[in-house]
Amino acid sequence: MMSGMSSKSLTLVVFIAFLVWSSNFEACIARRGKHWRQSRDASASLSKKKGSHGGSKSHHSGGSHSKAPPPHNASPPSPIPPKPKEEIVQTPPKKGYNGGDSAIFNVLDFGAKGNGETDDTKAFEDAWAAACKVEGSTVMVPAEYVFFVGPISFSGPYCQPDIVFQLDGTIIAPTDRQTWGKGLLQWIQFTKLVGITIRGSGVIDGRGSVWWQDSSFDEPIDDEMKLIIPINNTRAETKPTPIGSNLDGKMPSIKPTALRFYGSFNATVTGITIQNSPQCHLKFDNCVGVLVHDFSVSSPGDSLNTDGIHLQNSKDVLIHSSSLSCGDDCVSIQTGCSNVYIHNVNCGPGHGISIGSLGKDHTKACVSNITVRDVTMHNTMNGVRIKTWQGGSGSVQNVLFSNIQMSEVQLPIVIDQFYCDKAKCTNQTSAVALSGINYEKIRGTYTVKPVHFACSDNLPCTDVTLTTIELKPLQERYHLYDPFCWQTFGELRTPTSPPIGCLQIGKPSSNRVQYEENDSC
Repeated sequence: MMSGMSSKSLTLVVFIAFLVWSSNFEACIARRGKHWRQSRDASASLSKKKGSHGGSKSHHSGGSHSKAPPPHNASPPSPIPPKPKEEIVQTPPKKGYNGGDSAIFNVLDFGAKGNGETDDTKAFEDAWAAACKVEGSTVMVPAEYVFFVGPISFSGPYCQPDIVFQLDGTIIAPTDRQTWGKGLLQWIQFTKLVGITIRGSGVIDGRGSVWWQDSSFDEPIDDEMKLIIPINNTRAETKPTPIGSNLDGKMPSIKPTALRFYGSFNATVTGITIQNSPQCHLKFDNCVGVLVHDFSVSSPGDSLNTDGIHLQNSKDVLIHSSSLSCGDDCVSIQTGCSNVYIHNVNCGPGHGISIGSLGKDHTKACVSNITVRDVTMHNTMNGVRIKTWQGGSGSVQNVLFSNIQMSEVQLPIVIDQFYCDKAKCTNQTSAVALSGINYEKIRGTYTVKPVHFACSDNLPCTDVTLTTIELKPLQERYHLYDPFCWQTFGELRTPTSPPIGCLQIGKPSSNRVQYEENDSC
């Protein structure tokens, strides 16, 4: 009896325990399923909002029991569930950031006023400092604003690559002497950058007339002026008319370049205009990989020493589809330049496209692999020119000037190895060696002299070739002269107009060429 009742009681207890255990197990599964679904919903919501993060994983060891992985057709639970959608807090965007694929830093967001009077230099510096930290970022200078900016440097080398300076507005330079102190070599400078691009439809205005009017008679004068004799044998020298300035005296004798790149790789300038620079408009120094296209320079023809594009110690340069109007060389190619290709450029007014001047103050100059083709020159002093100083060393070699259209050019083809921009220069025996200079398809009109070849007595020019030269005189204000050659050796590959009988065919005798050890590059 006792045994039987004991057995029934034991059965009842076991049954009740089983019911309790089953209830707890279902509640546990239900809670786990609810949590899993919420995690998946939140993850999906976050993924749609922010995008997938690839294969990043995290690990959580919340208990001592290892769990079997879910089946292949089920999504695993998130080990650390994110906050529900309504609890996710968005981080506010950084100043200037557009939230897209790349950061855009608008100078207006950094305090620039753009009214043409307030000094916006600090805002530009701050925008650059922010952009410098972000690869592929953009500094935005918006249209319809005029930004007054003092001397400024946008510097690397610790900036991220591929920064874009988007210039759609106008930047103007100060015209007061105090800003410039004793003189600066540049106004806007980009240094030691990789993949820097300046682009847009904007303008950089150097307001250079306040510099030109003070120094127009103190500046070096282009030496080819000595070849240009007016018919009445007088020269009209007039100063540019100033447009007004905030001056308490003359501007410094050292004049700044408007825009300079130094020590940079893969620098690009496109779309913008630089006008009225105090000196050079655009300069590349110690750069590798330069691209300039759809670019404009605009300054008066009587603004002294205002080169359009100045290249120095730079390699792998491409300039095309641009219009250059200035008071000096449209393009100036200096020492240390190689692999330069210029095409489809309009030049004028100005002094043409020049290699040099080279070898000044007994320096060594090395220039090679230069091509200038498909260029139009109108109302320029020179067309295509090479100019070197006596006493220099080094070489210029492998140069091609091709398909150049001249219109009212005073001196279309020039080699001048006696270049001197001072009142008097001492005769020197050493010279920069010139060889492999090729002219082809040079056509149009000249107003003074079609060809002027003045090569060194001790180191004549060699391998100078002339092909399809068709230049017609146009009597204007100057005396007209026949082609001139001195110590120039080479080949006439076709008849020329006018005839260039002064070129010496072949090569100079070996005892006339005096190479020095330091002539090699």
